[in-house]
Amino acid sequence: MGVAEENGARWGCLSLHRASRFVVAFSAQESEGAAVPEVVRRTRERTAGRRGIRWITDGHPAYHHAVRQVYRDPVRSGRVGRPRLVPTPGAGLTQLCKLREGMRLKAVVVRHRFGPEPEQPHTVRIERKNGVLRDGLGCLTRRTHAFAKRERSFLALVGMRLFEDNWLRPHLALRERVAGLPGGRRYRQRTPAMVLGLTDRVWEWTEFLGRRVCQCR
Repeated sequence: MGVAEENGARWGCLSLHRASRFVVAFSAQESEGAAVPEVVRRTRERTAGRRGIRWITDGHPAYHHAVRQVYRDPVRSGRVGRPRLVPTPGAGLTQLCKLREGMRLKAVVVRHRFGPEPEQPHTVRIERKNGVLRDGLGCLTRRTHAFAKRERSFLALVGMRLFEDNWLRPHLALRERVAGLPGGRRYRQRTPAMVLGLTDRVWEWTEFLGRRVCQCR
């Protein structure tokens, strides 16, 4: 997603865990190509066991290079020198490439680059997430007057909105049918963080804003 600010264009890139709708990583840079490597790197760092995962992206060429570079592991041979790097098992990339004729969209082509093929190679969930972010933050709307003039302000606004979606806002598709709930309710509301087991409850803003995150000396 891109947005034009007073101090120049700023492009955002994020990674989304499909099953839980949890936003794993986000980066905003002067171009999409500059943001992609940071998001791929952060995503692997935050993946359990740094294991290989299947990426489904748009057709930007930066993804092919970034996923290839990040998902490599050293093979220790006991010899002196830099170890040989081999592709991480399970890592793969599938891209949905939009073919245009001028401003008109002609076709969407699925191009599997390498690794395991996904069962559903579509980016509809992350496109929907981009739309939700634009609806909730004026600074992400194209041709807007609601500028975030400082980079720190922009990142803080987007970061708080992503935290809200991950931890504070239950998702209708993630609700769980549970018997014996109080009030005759049949479903337990869940956030993406609850689905991943990062918390056992829906967080409140007061809990988040009043939480101490570090011990300062």
